[in-house]
Amino acid sequence: MKSFEEKLDQYAELVVKIGLNIQKGQRLLINSPIESADFTRRITKYAYEHGCKRVFVDWVDTGLNRIHYLTASDEVLKDFIQPWEIEKFNSLGDQNDCMLYIAGTDPAAYANIPPERIMYVQKNGADKLKSLAEKRLRGEVPWAIIGVPTEAWAASVFPDLNKEEAVAALWEAIFKTVRVDQPDPIAAWEEHSATLTKKVDYLNEQKFKTLHYKSKGTNLSIDLHPDHKWVGGGHPSTFGTMYIPNLPTEEVFTTPHKFGVNGTVASKKPLSALGNLIDNFTITFKEGKVVDFTAEKGYETLKQLINMDEGMLYLGEVALVPHDSPISNSGIIFNNTLFDENASCHLAIGNAISMALHNAKDISTEEYEEKGINQSSGHTDFMIGSADLEIDAEYHDGKKVPLFRNGNWA
Repeated sequence: MKSFEEKLDQYAELVVKIGLNIQKGQRLLINSPIESADFTRRITKYAYEHGCKRVFVDWVDTGLNRIHYLTASDEVLKDFIQPWEIEKFNSLGDQNDCMLYIAGTDPAAYANIPPERIMYVQKNGADKLKSLAEKRLRGEVPWAIIGVPTEAWAASVFPDLNKEEAVAALWEAIFKTVRVDQPDPIAAWEEHSATLTKKVDYLNEQKFKTLHYKSKGTNLSIDLHPDHKWVGGGHPSTFGTMYIPNLPTEEVFTTPHKFGVNGTVASKKPLSALGNLIDNFTITFKEGKVVDFTAEKGYETLKQLINMDEGMLYLGEVALVPHDSPISNSGIIFNNTLFDENASCHLAIGNAISMALHNAKDISTEEYEEKGINQSSGHTDFMIGSADLEIDAEYHDGKKVPLFRNGNWA
């Protein structure tokens, strides 16, 4: 039986070898909560052992961020990202380096802060770092998101346990989702990736035109982009390597047509956004655009989110995840999009992921609008899958076939 320390080391190595697939001479920037310092050091150690040239760390302190959000002037928040920071990030993109994001901050870290003040900072960052974001979406900058427990996050997931028990329980849950509980995690990931690739190959062969969704609160149709490409199980970089941006991942995803979404969709899991939780919400689309929305919790946060810019009123991603999947079967609501989106079919408002389009490199961003590809400074996934979800896939000749029944592949 593996010790806790052995699992931590295997997880760190998995992130470096499978998630990022760091190559000799590449640099790595880690964005990490300060509470995750120990695991960040483990990542750093394995990165150097696998040929990384240099590791940098940007520490995230939500307590310090609260002070910024509450006391800095609007002018400061609207111009929060400084020129030297832009230069740092752009240098990563220019040299095809790697980026790692460690998720684990308190899902409600910024509760009771006006959402628009948080939005100022996020929009400023998105606007100034647009070049890097585009390179990530094209596969020029390998990147990954992983989860590391903090006391606040663990308490939100396991409120009936004390701090130590909650953190331990969350660690074990994460180990299972990333297959570190298995004898050979790397071999397990290679097998899992191959399984997702088979789904991707099938969907790409079918060339479906439209997906029709039905479940409690949901009646929605989504036209897929004519040049859509299904992706999952690992992404190719532009220089010949493969990496897996999400650990864990259970999804296959593609690009919708910006103006081809109609109907209403209901959320099935809470969404952590702008440091707040949004729950039990619906979004209604007409000709692709959000025309109405409701939320039992976090209405103002949802309002700020979808009004970040014009592109946040449209979809940029369609993802399929069976209800009968490891994360879903755990019965745990992680209050973290990385995990909850991989337990549920989901959609994303905001920017389209260019690697989920055929010949994306030949399409300029100026052509996106006329080609029906969404552009935005944001990209937010929300979960819509459930045990009663049915999805019918429609071909261009009007023929329909069942794609999902009772929440699972049909």
